[in-house]
Amino acid sequence: MQPLDIKVVEQALHWFDEGHDFWLCTVVSTFGSSPRAPGSWLIARQDGAHCGSLSGGCVEEDFLARLQDNTFKGRINRIRYGAPDGPDNARVTLPCGGVLDVLIEHWPASSATRKHFLALQSALSGEGPIARVVSLETGDIHLEPESELGARVTEDADQARLRLRVGPVSRLVIAGLSPVATACASFAHSLGFEVIVCDPRPEEVRHFNLADVTLQQELPSVFIAREGCHRATAVVALTHDPRIDDTAMMEAVKTDAFYIGVMGSMKTSEKRQERLARIGGLNEQQIRRIHMPVGLNIGSKTPAEIALAVMADIIRVRQGISRQQL
Repeated sequence: MQPLDIKVVEQALHWFDEGHDFWLCTVVSTFGSSPRAPGSWLIARQDGAHCGSLSGGCVEEDFLARLQDNTFKGRINRIRYGAPDGPDNARVTLPCGGVLDVLIEHWPASSATRKHFLALQSALSGEGPIARVVSLETGDIHLEPESELGARVTEDADQARLRLRVGPVSRLVIAGLSPVATACASFAHSLGFEVIVCDPRPEEVRHFNLADVTLQQELPSVFIAREGCHRATAVVALTHDPRIDDTAMMEAVKTDAFYIGVMGSMKTSEKRQERLARIGGLNEQQIRRIHMPVGLNIGSKTPAEIALAVMADIIRVRQGISRQQL
């Protein structure tokens, strides 16, 4: 999930508080090239107010026009954009040549709506993934616990039912500021991660001005111990300073973070493993959780290249792809 999903849910709750009903649109599937992945959200009111994105512009404009024309009837509608032979392609041809299959749900300003979106807000904040189960025949929508992270959208054609997973927003916690850390934060934000950078050093913090990235002026280990890490969190240490990097690793292995890594050469990594075991008291299983050296081996030299290798490895692990599959 992405930070934009949080904004969509917060907007839904705000509109509920104002007494507005609204429509929630979800990208169910994509074919060919498409700007937004399955599970992406857009929320809109009939007067044109909206939040989120389905395509980056072309689909949204057509959808809002149809909404104002009262095109959508009932609780559930489904529309396909970009299909060459489909009736819904009359007004929109996606410039990327892709196809978007979109689910449209009408939500009235009711107590059930508020309860539903509060549950989504909790899931996005890391309290555990849930599934929105939608009956395409009856329009019934209910929530079920989701034990594992997986595909955001699955469809059971036999039962005419969609299962839409809602889990925590992907988060990257960066331990310590450095040129590599700055490049990594920028890459991660562009990939839809919530990015948090922790560094206690005033001289480093003073020069950091990356927009849309949360900066915590404290030891990363303190932040990690206090806030914890949900299962959609990656933690990387990128300073070459053992006081920051090693202590961050000691705390990170106690959490549910799906990726933990620290920068350094093979020789440096061997020395760090010995320190983490001797000083940090980490056992063999905990040390194996740490990617040392962090990132894919693509011959990186510059800060941007190293950051690219780090984020590529994080995405690989998040997608469940082994190194042997590369």
